[in-house]
Amino acid sequence: MKNNDLEIIQEALAGSQKAFRQLTERHQTAVFHIIFKIVRDKETTHDLVQETFMKAFASLASYRSEYRFSTWLYKIAANCSIDFLRKKRINALSLDQQLQTREGTVEIEVPDNSYNPEKDLVRKQQSVSISEAIDSLPDKYREVIIYRHKDDKTYEEIAELLDIPVGTVKARIFRARELLKKKLKGI
Repeated sequence: MKNNDLEIIQEALAGSQKAFRQLTERHQTAVFHIIFKIVRDKETTHDLVQETFMKAFASLASYRSEYRFSTWLYKIAANCSIDFLRKKRINALSLDQQLQTREGTVEIEVPDNSYNPEKDLVRKQQSVSISEAIDSLPDKYREVIIYRHKDDKTYEEIAELLDIPVGTVKARIFRARELLKKKLKGI
């Protein structure tokens, strides 16, 4: 492939559009994957793939044949991606420094929304209510729900454990869910 790339590069340097197209087609998928791993956005990746090939073809004369063409091209792709991310970077404000406004300086205050004791209490109460609802189910429904949703057992595994048909397991789980919906309706 290295020798084949060299021949195509020579043709491209001589002005062959077909050679440019061959190089693009040969390396486009790999360049796309390299850029996508860095920028994680498909539209941006497509734009940067085009930019990579434009830069590569503009500086094709500087390519040195003792290195693999793909390595040289992938380095250009990575650099294009990194340059894009640098340009995109948002100017950050320091929370420790005062902010200068027309009226003077102001301290930056950021509310802490990370912990909400009320939501935590509601979540705990719901969890207790769900556990109580499950505990209040008849035995045959409670055990299939526990196996299925707490122990992550498959229908087949539950059927084997309880020595009942899979259809019965499905029916009991359906019925148990219906009973739970009725009991938890107000939560």
